[in-house]
Amino acid sequence: MGDGAALADRIAERRAGVGDPGALVGELRRALVLVPYDRGGLWTAEFGGIRWVCGFTDEAALARFAEERAVVEGTAGAASRSWDYAVFRGARLLDEVIPAMGVPAGVAVNAADPDGSMLFPPVAGIVPDAVAVDADVDVPSGGQGL
Repeated sequence: MGDGAALADRIAERRAGVGDPGALVGELRRALVLVPYDRGGLWTAEFGGIRWVCGFTDEAALARFAEERAVVEGTAGAASRSWDYAVFRGARLLDEVIPAMGVPAGVAVNAADPDGSMLFPPVAGIVPDAVAVDADVDVPSGGQGL
């Protein structure tokens, strides 16, 4: 597989209360995800102390996001402009891009789709343990940790 449609289908299953969470993460890892550029870098947003990389399953989902941003920002024409984006395999986003950000980060898929969005937070089983916010931290014997 690897197409965005399969990921969108797994997201719909989980939002309906069915499907396997592990299969959903696996589908993200296989999927090709579109990530728009913003001011020379990947488009991200901060919410709840987490930096979210905004990814989309296809160009139509990206266009819906652009339209929503134009409404929120009051910038008519922004939605119709050409959006540059990178295409990442989900595994690369989770295993390379997220750790390189240096802050707690996850992936927000199809953020403008109220019934089709999904957050993949920086927790063990989704991102590498070294950057997971819920991973056990080794504390030297007698130490208090940070």
